[in-house]
Amino acid sequence: MMILGIVLGIPLVRSYTRRVESRPRESLPSGELITRLDRIEQSIEAMATEVERIAEGQRFTTRLLSEAKTHAPTAIAAPQSAASAPAMQPDGTVLSEAARRT
Repeated sequence: MMILGIVLGIPLVRSYTRRVESRPRESLPSGELITRLDRIEQSIEAMATEVERIAEGQRFTTRLLSEAKTHAPTAIAAPQSAASAPAMQPDGTVLSEAARRT
C-alpha cells in the first residue's frame, strides 16, 4: 500500500504544483487597495505634521523656561512696589482696573 501511495502520489503532487504555479498572479493591486493605501499615506503625513508641531511647541517652551531661569534672579532682586503691582485674588487671577475700583 505504501509503495502504491508513493508511486501514485508523487506524480499527482507534481501536477498539482505545476498547475498552481502556472496560474497568472495579480500583478497590480486593485483600485480599492490603492485607495486605502492613499488614505493611510495621508493619515501618516498628517500625524507627522502634528508630531512636528508638538516638538516645536516643546522647543519653544523649553527656550522660554531656560530664559526665565536666567532672568529670575533680577526679577527677585527688584520687587515691584505694592502700588504698581497688579491686585490679585487668592486664586492668583489678576483683577482689572475696573474691578479694583469697586
